[in-house]
Amino acid sequence: MKPSACILLNPAAGRGAAAARLASHAATLAEFGISEILKTKESGDEARLTLAAVDRGFTTILVVGGDGTCSRVAEAILKSGSDCALAVFPSGTGNDIAKTLGVNEMAPRDIGRLVATRTTTRIDVGRVEQHTFVNSLGFGFVASVLEATQHVRFLKGDAVYIYSALAQLFTYRGLNVSADSVANPNARRMLMLTVSNGRFLGGAFRIAPNASVIDGQLDFAFVADSSVVDRVRLFAGAFRGTHLSLPSVKAEKAREMTLRFSAPPMMEMDGELEPALSSTVKVECLPGALNVIAAPGYPV
Repeated sequence: MKPSACILLNPAAGRGAAAARLASHAATLAEFGISEILKTKESGDEARLTLAAVDRGFTTILVVGGDGTCSRVAEAILKSGSDCALAVFPSGTGNDIAKTLGVNEMAPRDIGRLVATRTTTRIDVGRVEQHTFVNSLGFGFVASVLEATQHVRFLKGDAVYIYSALAQLFTYRGLNVSADSVANPNARRMLMLTVSNGRFLGGAFRIAPNASVIDGQLDFAFVADSSVVDRVRLFAGAFRGTHLSLPSVKAEKAREMTLRFSAPPMMEMDGELEPALSSTVKVECLPGALNVIAAPGYPV
């Protein structure tokens, strides 16, 4: 019988650790019939390899990589119109999507068994301009932090985001944004705006503790610019997910929302930076659009 699952490896993920991680556990995955490896050579290869896998009849793509790789594979699956499922073997820096699917701490053998049984579920995805995102979309401070991580070479994992966020906390100047929302109808100077499908951001931060990838909505959080002291409180609260109670934070759930900036902003999208095409950005939820393989009890 033809194997139903293949591996899509981004060897650059996790600052180069993904390839080594797969090499260590390839034999274990092969025990479950998961042995064919499609390897990216440059950014953007995910779409081509995903479409090729779908054309060959693979019904599950196990991503060995981080959130950006997962997001690009998910986008290609959606564009293919197939029922192919996304599975994740976490090997990135933040691994937020893996957390959402409950596999971040799962042993490689258990992931292999999970993929082999192919018990799937459907989750929401977000759409912004011509892109889709699985976990998060962010503007302002969030995007600035992500850009800063690209210059941090001496740390790995969650420490990269924590260090970069601390460095930006005292220097980022904010941005002007308004939206057709209850929380932020008028243009205001904001520290950041986050749009969350999943609950985590940057690995360590519970940026949207009330978010759900199965509720048909996105969680919008408007964080007003404030004093250095308030920024520190925000930073500390985001670790525990208690920051939503701060006066500077206004949050709401919505199926869609139009955001208006003074100029086309940079967007953090599933751990990748992307320039917006316009100063007016429409964001919407696509309920149950993506087929995934998740741990028992997940997603929520």
